[in-house]
Amino acid sequence: MKALILVDIQNDFLPGGALAVPRGNEVIAVANQLMEKFELVIATQDWHPANHVSFALWPVHCVQGSSGAELAAELNIKKIKTVIQKGTDATLDSYSGFFDNEHRKTTGLHEILQHHGVNEIYVMGLATDYCVKFTALDARQLGYTVKLVTDGCRGVELNPGDVEKSLAEMKAAGVEMVSSEEVKKIKVES
Repeated sequence: MKALILVDIQNDFLPGGALAVPRGNEVIAVANQLMEKFELVIATQDWHPANHVSFALWPVHCVQGSSGAELAAELNIKKIKTVIQKGTDATLDSYSGFFDNEHRKTTGLHEILQHHGVNEIYVMGLATDYCVKFTALDARQLGYTVKLVTDGCRGVELNPGDVEKSLAEMKAAGVEMVSSEEVKKIKVES
């Protein structure tokens, strides 16, 4: 079975948000179109305590219960079966939708995918060079076939070339690059 993973499409990562990803809002329309193609759609959500360790590196963002942590209002949340909250431990950051950055704790995403018999995942969202990349790489390590919906992602690009390097790293790990147009042609699974 195939699943669609929407990574961190949250208000704080959209233009005007605390940690805005340039043109991050452009992924919403892609997500809404592609959700129709999947029986199982899972969203990840940064869900940080107010004293989170990542705030030493990044602006304060996606604080639990804040409007910035909410999924984007334009996102068709009716199609999302489960929301996986990550980065909930104040002492550990969690870019990946599967594990914290030190692989000490699991988010439960792998178990949910296994429960549904998923072997192939399509990943998209924010940001290409951080949470999307680590989610895709962990999925490959866990044995999934992983397809990155390239036009459904936007990057932070903290340093010039970060997004390109991330794409190369994912390709090297066996992540296949696909466009939303290609995904629209797949058969809807029931």
